[in-house]
Amino acid sequence: MRQIVLDTETTGLEPEQGHRIIEIGAVEVIDRRLTGRHFHQYINPQRAIDAGALEVHGITPQFLRDKPVFADIVEDLLQFITGAELVIHNAPFDVAFLDHELRRWKATSQPVAAQCKILDTLMMARKMHPGQRNSLAALCKRYFVDDSQRDLHGALLDAEILADVYLVMTGGQTALALGDEGDSPDNQREERYRQVERRGDVRVLRASDVELKAHEARLDALDASSGGSIWRARDQ
Repeated sequence: MRQIVLDTETTGLEPEQGHRIIEIGAVEVIDRRLTGRHFHQYINPQRAIDAGALEVHGITPQFLRDKPVFADIVEDLLQFITGAELVIHNAPFDVAFLDHELRRWKATSQPVAAQCKILDTLMMARKMHPGQRNSLAALCKRYFVDDSQRDLHGALLDAEILADVYLVMTGGQTALALGDEGDSPDNQREERYRQVERRGDVRVLRASDVELKAHEARLDALDASSGGSIWRARDQ
């Protein structure tokens, strides 16, 4: 299962009004593990940036003046995301901008939804936490994900934070340790398990009704992702 957690920054709120993408950040997750591969690019929008958007991300036209235009980076972007499931917070916003840029680049371009599956973590969070705030900042606080570096929005940083939030929301990440140089052939990745010695009698605590409901909600979240829940699959 290959997933790409993605975020964009833009010149404004409406692509129909000619607003453009100015930053794309994306990180790769395979089988619920962050691989360390990412795509990150600033883009010259060749237009002004709304004052409201500038307050959010702090990216100035002067900074973007020497950056490539979207047509220069689109093939690398498509190579990175095509065939994966895109995990995006408030996906309709980012997907609308990506589709707008793809149409500007080539009128015959397929929309993003035809090239990737799309998972909206905002919609998922609203189902899991109805009536609560479900912004990325609120989810970080709820799931104890560190976002202390997030003074301003940034596409790559927000994608990295969202990846952590998503993995916690949907059951956590399988532990992965990178072998030190020379520890394993070709310095390959290896899973490490710690044996725990059992001492004395094991006390069994039954889950409460509240905990069982929370467990079912977590399984619902797993079922909403492309991988599904192995616990329910085993019960069938």
